[in-house]
Amino acid sequence: QVQLVESGGGLVQAGGSLRLSCAASGAILGFNTMGWYRQAPGKQRELVAVITSGGSTNYADSVKGRFTISRDNAKNTIYLRMNSLTPEDTAVYYCNLHGTAYWGQGTQVTVSS
Repeated sequence: QVQLVESGGGLVQAGGSLRLSCAASGAILGFNTMGWYRQAPGKQRELVAVITSGGSTNYADSVKGRFTISRDNAKNTIYLRMNSLTPEDTAVYYCNLHGTAYWGQGTQVTVSS
């Protein structure tokens, strides 16, 4: 049974930073491609960032240069460092074992103007 648990969300002012974490059990994240997604109210869930087992990364255009996805294999955890946050980044953020139906419960990020 794969479980993904996100943490690190919260309320931050525009221009601020947060670091999200996604801890896994039942799967070795270092062997898998992992993704961060987000879903804002009334909008579809969208891909934010991806990291492959080889460490390659890819980002949505809207977050390039501001967000960084990383992985700590020893902790079986992935991270999303978010800088220069804007109100448009407000959403519930989820991690996903890519290509599977395994999702975390989500963590709320709210950016105030």
